[in-house]
Amino acid sequence: MSPAARPRLSPLDAAFLALESEHAPMHVGWAALFAPPPEGPRPSFEAIRKHIAGRLGRAPRYRQKLAEVPLGLDDPVWVDDPDFDIGLHVRRARGRDFGQLVDEIMSAPLDHDRALWELWIAERLDDDQIGVVGKAHHCLVDGLAAVELMGLLLDVGEEPETDPPDGWTPAPRPSAIELVSGAVGHHLEQARDFARLPLQLAREPRRLLELPDQARRAARATAHTLVPPAPPSSLNGPMAAARHLACRARPLEDLKIIRQRFGTTINDVLLSASAGALRGLLEHRQEPFHDVKAMVPVSIDDGAHARSHERWGNGIAFLFLVLPCQETDPVWRLREVHVAMRERKRAREPEGSGAVLDALGYAPRSLRRLVSKALASPQLSNLTISNIPGPRIPLYLMGCEVTRAYPAVPLTGGHGISIGMTTVGGQACFGIYAQAELADDAELIAQGIDAGIDELLARCG
Repeated sequence: MSPAARPRLSPLDAAFLALESEHAPMHVGWAALFAPPPEGPRPSFEAIRKHIAGRLGRAPRYRQKLAEVPLGLDDPVWVDDPDFDIGLHVRRARGRDFGQLVDEIMSAPLDHDRALWELWIAERLDDDQIGVVGKAHHCLVDGLAAVELMGLLLDVGEEPETDPPDGWTPAPRPSAIELVSGAVGHHLEQARDFARLPLQLAREPRRLLELPDQARRAARATAHTLVPPAPPSSLNGPMAAARHLACRARPLEDLKIIRQRFGTTINDVLLSASAGALRGLLEHRQEPFHDVKAMVPVSIDDGAHARSHERWGNGIAFLFLVLPCQETDPVWRLREVHVAMRERKRAREPEGSGAVLDALGYAPRSLRRLVSKALASPQLSNLTISNIPGPRIPLYLMGCEVTRAYPAVPLTGGHGISIGMTTVGGQACFGIYAQAELADDAELIAQGIDAGIDELLARCG
């Protein structure tokens, strides 16, 4: 592989890496529960680890680690890990309390000297289920790709498929000279792309007509990012290392009924129920009611994006939305959220936000790091709320059906709580991820989301 062609972090992936700190590890996580097989013995830890090892050929990135470019000349590149050991990544979880295991595992950062993912297996929990807790660095996967990692481990039938040995051997680690050469080649390639832009526009005049619309989309996205600023909130403050994941699940059909009755989307239901839950938290704390500004990841992994980025990595942009926490009526909260999100999407703001992030790829690395930290600061958003589509058919791990999968959306510096939702089979699973000192608040928000959906269901007639 030529130095210039070596896979490199995209600007967005590099931003997630830059956001990590001692008390703000940037791993995406999930906690899944599996029912033991109705007939026959349950799989052992060793059998599950062997099963996972046999499928890593489907995801080459999971046997790679990051290599820093000397002098910080460019973003890190992915290289094969010559010391890759499946035993360091698929680990046995000691204990039977699922919640305690999840909190302990999610509180520990990933080792950057290895491939940036881990799966922890609990063979038998207190309720007799099997638990799997996974985490992967956000620079490696977004929330959707994290679900797809679970897909590498699961089957649509109770009998697992068997992959032939892929004969993987690690490629030699690039030398410092090769890394520097690759960085120089990458910068030259960017310069050529930038220089060719006028010629490309001349060859495709229709693209000239699109430029004003693209500029308007980018300007609208930037304006909503900056204005209004996030209000001061007890959701934000100093960070600590320990984490807690509050979990709730309910039938996905409940959200579909609300969506159909009010003509909204599933994501609108999540956002409005979250607004109601945050209102309830303010009331519990006896704080004045105020609106809350949320960062909402939106997938932009369309065909054009897929052609310009690698399969593994992040295909998302961000919308910044003010949640109507001061509104008392749950239906009006839903309508306000729906109208705001509908207008943003009609104006193609996610694409505008993505274009801004792509444009930053041409900026110096030091400037990109500053911008990424500013975008993730509590001055621009109070929390992140993410809807991560998941599989809606029964899936199995060596004959064990997955019953729940709760997401953990990472916390950037100054953010105490995040809210995530994913779907597994016919279940909507909510994960409220928080600093440990806000564990009670996370549980209240989980209850509040549940109650908010119940309120909307009651208004469906």
